[in-house]
Order: sequence, then C-alpha cells, then structure tokens
Amino acid sequence: MNIVRYRTRQAGPRVGLHEDGAVAELTGVASLAELWTLPLDELRARLGGPRGESVPLEDVELLAPVDGRTEVWGAGVTYETSREARVEESEHSATVYEQVYDAVRPEIFFKSVGWRAVGTGGDLSIRPDSAVDVPEPELALVVNSHGEIVGYSVCNDMSSRSIEGENPLYLPQAKIFYGSCGLGPWVTPVWEVEDPYDLPITMAIHRDGAPVWQGEASTGRLRRRLDGLVAYLMLGDVHPDGVVLSTGTCLVPPAPFTLAPGDVVEIGIGGVGVLRNPITRGKPGDPQEFTPSLETSLR
Repeated sequence: MNIVRYRTRQAGPRVGLHEDGAVAELTGVASLAELWTLPLDELRARLGGPRGESVPLEDVELLAPVDGRTEVWGAGVTYETSREARVEESEHSATVYEQVYDAVRPEIFFKSVGWRAVGTGGDLSIRPDSAVDVPEPELALVVNSHGEIVGYSVCNDMSSRSIEGENPLYLPQAKIFYGSCGLGPWVTPVWEVEDPYDLPITMAIHRDGAPVWQGEASTGRLRRRLDGLVAYLMLGDVHPDGVVLSTGTCLVPPAPFTLAPGDVVEIGIGGVGVLRNPITRGKPGDPQEFTPSLETSLR
C-alpha cells in the first residue's frame, strides 16, 4: 500500500491509496499535510477508513507527495561515497566534508518548499550558471509533526557540483533552485518497509534513449541512524504539517560527468518506488547559457 497525491482529468489534487495497480481516494482527507499532523497509530487507523471508487493507476497523474506547509529538507555527507565526491569537487575546503562525515552533528539543510517539489514524470532542471550538475538518489523520510517517521519516498536531490565545489558557502545556490527537487512517486508507510537499512538503490541516466551512467548501492552503507537525523532536524525547529527529510546520496557519477538537457533520470529504491524525471536547463523562457562576470556581481 502507498499513500498518493494525484489528480485526474476531472479533478485534483486528491489524496488516496495505491494498491494492486489501482488508486482510491481517501474520503474526507483534503491534503497529505493533515495526515502528517496525526500520531503514527492514528495515521494507520485513518488509512483504514472509508475510500472512494478505485481507478486504474495509469488513469491518474501522480503529483509530488508533499503539500501544505510541509517542507523538504536534506542531510549531507551521510555515505562514504558522498564524502569522497565532495572532497573531490572542492577546490579549497575538502577537510570540511571529511570533518562533518565523522562529526556528532550531521549536516542538515533546507531543500524545498512543498509547491516547488516535482513529482515523477515532471521536469527537473539544471542551473544555467553551472558547469557540472548531477542527480543524487536518496531515501526520503516522511516525518509527522510529532517527530515520528511515518513513511518513505524517493528523492532526487539535484545538485551543482561546480558551484558547491567552488565554495561550501554556495551550498544554497547549489541545492535550491528551479526544478532542483524530485520527489515521489508516493509515500510508502513505515510499517510496509521491513528494514530501511537494507534497501537497494539504483540510478540510471539515459541520453538519446541509451544509458550513459548507471549504478547501484544500498542504504546499508548509511553512516547515520535515521532517527538521529530526524532528532537533529526537529531539535531546533517545529514542523506543524510534518516534514520530508532526504537522507543523503550513495551514488554520485564521477567527474567530469554532467547532466544535459534531454537526459532522463530514473531512481529506484526497493520496497519504496521508482522516480523518473526528464532534465531541462534553467527556467522556461530563460537564456540557456549564462556566463557570470565580476562586473555583474560587484558595484
């Protein structure tokens, strides 16, 4: 069973449940955000409540499973692969990433407001002022307002390696931009996943109909405990409609690989789902190339 946010040709967005290739609306539930206000036991009972008529999955459009005031946050350098990639790309501050990998406090950063997240099938983007861009496949935790992990999803934490590598203070620009957050295809309830530390993760990047990069890994390589990441996220903040926390990447295409417009990224996490997104550059209507200069930055 999966919790879905979707729309049909007649109406939407709606909240429903996906089972056996069909989707049924959860009667009386207006948003995912209202579900994430419930304690875990109450959420489980609510999902067993009345449903509308089932329709085939192929007849609905799946939307990013985040709405209301729910935000998307990220955790960084949680796998050895990620640490190595950050050290490789950094021009001046490689030791920063080595230190955070072994530190008690994890790296936690803001990624996206809910309305910016893109669901499966939607376009993700690369920045026009970035030279090296990669997708980052990650297990995403759905956390309720009480700090309980209630479900899992798939996140593509799109990143500019060249911008972050230039200076770690540029992390927000490397991580937060138009089309930078893919999420979906749905939320798999926590009780449906036997062991979140033993989930296979795969990623394939297709260009002109053929794979140009692919890899596989496992959440078993995760350096941090999931509840520990959540504890730090909730420690100094409140999330009244819950929060999505992406837990870091274990697959990074090695330099000099970079995404290109027209690529298609497919990320799969065993027991959770598959997220598939085509890649564009910049915002619609913007110039496709941008060459920054000191004159445009300083007065």
